[in-house]
Amino acid sequence: MLRLCFSRYLAAMLCCTALLGTNVAYAEQVVVYSARIEQLIKPMFDAFTQDTGIAVKFVTDNEGALLARLKAEGKNTPADMLITVDAGNLWEAAREGLLRPVESKTLDANIPAHLRDPQKQWFGLSVRARTMVYNTQKVKPAELSSYDDLAEPKWKGRLCLRSSKKVYNQSLVAMMIAEHGEAKTEQIVKGWVANFATDPLSDDTRAMEFVAAGKCDVTLVNTYYYGRLLTKNPVLPLAIFWPNQAGSGVHINVSGAGITKGAKNEQAAIKLLEFLSSEKAQNLFADINMEYPANPRIKPDPVVAAWGNFKQNPMNVATAGELQAAAVKLMDRAGYR
Repeated sequence: MLRLCFSRYLAAMLCCTALLGTNVAYAEQVVVYSARIEQLIKPMFDAFTQDTGIAVKFVTDNEGALLARLKAEGKNTPADMLITVDAGNLWEAAREGLLRPVESKTLDANIPAHLRDPQKQWFGLSVRARTMVYNTQKVKPAELSSYDDLAEPKWKGRLCLRSSKKVYNQSLVAMMIAEHGEAKTEQIVKGWVANFATDPLSDDTRAMEFVAAGKCDVTLVNTYYYGRLLTKNPVLPLAIFWPNQAGSGVHINVSGAGITKGAKNEQAAIKLLEFLSSEKAQNLFADINMEYPANPRIKPDPVVAAWGNFKQNPMNVATAGELQAAAVKLMDRAGYR
């Protein structure tokens, strides 16, 4: 009797499999290498799979390790997509021949030209602004104006900055080189160094903690670090100031993605990339990390929106990669370690 029941069950399952054979036999999967941690990407991947039936397998690591892995694997890589932070890293991946161009009307419509590679090898998916954060008990907003102004003598002993070793400050200086030229930018960076209240710090959060403690008065950080810190401790005497509003605008950067040169599932990967630029995914992609959506039709999270509107620097973020080597050398000459 038991054997008969099992036979009937097996027959029923085989029948169902035959009916669903197309889905089962040709189920698609996209493999993603991501420098964004699991908690920041999995919700989007789950939503994509739910909408399309395409599975997403992902590996997370730091950007350097992922680029090295892609180079070592070459055309044999299992990865269909690379997600990483900072346009400098995306530019480097393209320069190394690790990405392929993507022609997509959806991506062209959703991602502004200055937030994507001119050759369309990568696309920004979220925007982070590198802005000023100041101690509200020691600085009045009227005292603040621009990145350049932080090199003025009035800020001597009042400035804290993160180490120059991190790509975020390298990209900022690279964009400044594009705007001002090397000579003027080097003069500005030397002014920053002269105004340091302490040696460069390990990260943006540490720099803000120094500002809050009164060890310095102002710093430069990516906005999402400010959001994270104030969420944990909302009474800290810190506030955001948007620099360069009378000039070129706030320096921005992106986290973004591209399709790998060795992608085995290119069309499915493009579907994922297009999905990540859509309203549904943009709300998830940006909100979880307190970033700004790259798609300009999408409003930021209310917490982020409360920081106020600002003018962005419209320069293509690929510049951060193109001039990054020059920026590193300049910072070294200026004594910014």
